[in-house]
Amino acid sequence: MINRIRDIRRSKQLTLADVAERCMPPTTAQTIGRLETGMRNLSLVWMNRIAAALEVEPELLVRGESPDQPRYLARLTATGAEPLTTPRDAILPTALGSDAPLVALDVEEGAGEYRAGDQIWLRQHGPEDFARLLNRDVLAPRAGGRFAFGRMIDRDASRVAILPPGAGSRQIVIDNPAWIAVTEMLVRKL
Repeated sequence: MINRIRDIRRSKQLTLADVAERCMPPTTAQTIGRLETGMRNLSLVWMNRIAAALEVEPELLVRGESPDQPRYLARLTATGAEPLTTPRDAILPTALGSDAPLVALDVEEGAGEYRAGDQIWLRQHGPEDFARLLNRDVLAPRAGGRFAFGRMIDRDASRVAILPPGAGSRQIVIDNPAWIAVTEMLVRKL
């Protein structure tokens, strides 16, 4: 079975020792290395332990042998594009996030830094996380089934203030939003 443990671990900037320490119960870096390289079989128990340590769904750790998987082939450095010594699977950042629901927003008309045709992916958060979302671009539900999108510029116990993108926009104040989705990824065609 081919696994993605190494790719996910590297994308999260963790060492073998970091993952080993995060496992419950903790294990050794050598064991994680053997599981990564396939020198040791990845059982369901190990798959669940490592997935919990990496904070991803267990299914993300394994992949089929299909060649359709996008790959990282090179990296861009100060001297230009350089090939990777070993190409690796490309994993979308959204797959590495939390269990919170993802929502998407299509940009039909450009505003601020967003262009027509952009797709914005956002992750929903509850009121307990609102303080962490200040100065981030967010989508929030409003009364009557409408939404507000823009930079969250202020909050208090029951209200949030959002400044839509673009010059001359006026802030929108929302009372007690049930959730706020924060931007996580911008997809733009070139």
